[in-house]
Amino acid sequence: MSDKKKILITRKLPDAVTKRALTNYDATINAKDEAYDADKMVALAQGMDALLCTITNDVSEGVIERLPDSVRVIATFSVGFEHINLTAAKERGIVVTNTPGVLTDATADIALLLMLGASRRVREGAQMIDTGWSGWTPTQLMGIQVTGKRLGILGMGEIGRATALRARAFGMEIHYHSRNRLGADLEQGAVYHETLEGLLAVSDFLSLHCPLTDETKHLLNAERIALLPESPIVINTSRGPVVDDEALIAALKSGRVAAAGLDVFEGEPNLNPGYLDCPNAFLLPHLGSATIETRNAMGFTALDNLDAFFAGSEPPNRIA
Repeated sequence: MSDKKKILITRKLPDAVTKRALTNYDATINAKDEAYDADKMVALAQGMDALLCTITNDVSEGVIERLPDSVRVIATFSVGFEHINLTAAKERGIVVTNTPGVLTDATADIALLLMLGASRRVREGAQMIDTGWSGWTPTQLMGIQVTGKRLGILGMGEIGRATALRARAFGMEIHYHSRNRLGADLEQGAVYHETLEGLLAVSDFLSLHCPLTDETKHLLNAERIALLPESPIVINTSRGPVVDDEALIAALKSGRVAAAGLDVFEGEPNLNPGYLDCPNAFLLPHLGSATIETRNAMGFTALDNLDAFFAGSEPPNRIA
């Protein structure tokens, strides 16, 4: 009999991550990348020592209550952990870990891609190429230049700061609002706003980097959109529900918001169909961390957390 710990990996992970997991653990893998529902995941968890899950898995209170006693740790292949009920995990004595830090640069890159794609009308341009381009004209698809514009960053954590670093290279003026003001070494000349409302008023571009909580759900609603300057551009690489879709779609259609660049959506993959009717919405299918280097690092970090736990050490990225 193998003395390796048994882990359930709930989605298909990069090959390098899977290889390490199979080497070090008695790992049950999801080779077909089937989206397990709660019943299937609980059934497969029987006899397991750990779960390695993703943001697409429902690890709610009801699921945690049904997990076998053998499961002592849950490692999520993500920074976000709103899919896991931490309170329920703590009550059952289950340790929970995540993968912070390793996806900072990749997600910040996507934030800049969204800014440029939205401001320079890339979606419309690509469609023009696909359907038949009649040639250059002096007024064709004129967009908005980022140079000299004020970038408002909501949530100046690691990803927010990495986005600011990249935006400075484009000559943007950085403003931000976070729960706490940063020290000068991290602020790097960015202008701090004590209130969200103060930030919105100066955000020619608004980039969302806050976590999803009860307080931030639908934070960007019609009332707050109205506080933005004329013809702003909204960027979201945080979580879809931070944006009130109906309010943003209405603002895109009316011209109150010039454009939006979105990588995340409420209810994804079933995004609000209204976005598809907005040529000024530049949309990506949750690509924030989708590089080979980053997805490998996320998987290795999740396994590092499991390694530490089973070795009797404190997991480096424990959140519960």
